[in-house]
Amino acid sequence: MSGAADPVIRHGAAPLVLSLPHVGTAIPEDIETRLVSPWLARKDADWWIGELYAFAADLDATIVRAHWSRTVIDLNRDPTGVSLYPGQATTGLCPVETFDGEALYHQGEEPDAKEIEARIDTFYRPYHKALADEISRLRNLHERIVVYDCHSIRSAIPRLFAGKLPVFNLGTNSGASADPALMARVADIIAASGRSHVVDGRFKGGYITRHYGRPENGVHALQMELACRGYIREPMGAVTEADWPVAFDADFAAPTRGTLRAVLAACLDFAKG
Repeated sequence: MSGAADPVIRHGAAPLVLSLPHVGTAIPEDIETRLVSPWLARKDADWWIGELYAFAADLDATIVRAHWSRTVIDLNRDPTGVSLYPGQATTGLCPVETFDGEALYHQGEEPDAKEIEARIDTFYRPYHKALADEISRLRNLHERIVVYDCHSIRSAIPRLFAGKLPVFNLGTNSGASADPALMARVADIIAASGRSHVVDGRFKGGYITRHYGRPENGVHALQMELACRGYIREPMGAVTEADWPVAFDADFAAPTRGTLRAVLAACLDFAKG
């Protein structure tokens, strides 16, 4: 098992932590040689989310950004392998297929239980230790903080959900991961954007939101899942290596970035009381 690189961290002083667990595209050579296609292995990354949220540094937010691809290990899954969405199609802790159901590994090359355990030690735990350490550091400085988990996904993936996903998908673990006042304020902001939106719809928040959101301990967690069409010129329907991912266009992304800036400002206002 190749050695891991630590997640990239911006250490801020504001009571706000951004988690970017699916922006990584690195894959160790000993894993990549077993994959059907390097492109398929990176197809479901949260493309350009780091660029979209780059303004968070101006707010002095802490940013924890993954280095490794979600194909290596999915940092937003329960490490025990328990499904976060029972009864619905999803991908696992160490995915063996894409969101569209395409095989990621050559037959017989999928990771076994021993390898999955090794990947947890090598790739999963460093990210979560970094995230937990930053939460603890900031919690010692502030009475309450907000953990904001940043995600995106293609707008139409029939295997995962019917029709087109709303542009803004706010997840709060069905209201358990954050104070109702914070959730209501963020919901109002995305509603005011004029774009389609939902709270606790198909995506209620993954492991990070559910695990770290402890309002009773002053840690409030939200997940924002963005449909890609909200910030990039996404081709609708099936995508190919020839047209995915598309380039990031800051001008095209500007309206969504403006809404997200208002969301993070609201998170800071809440945390500061």
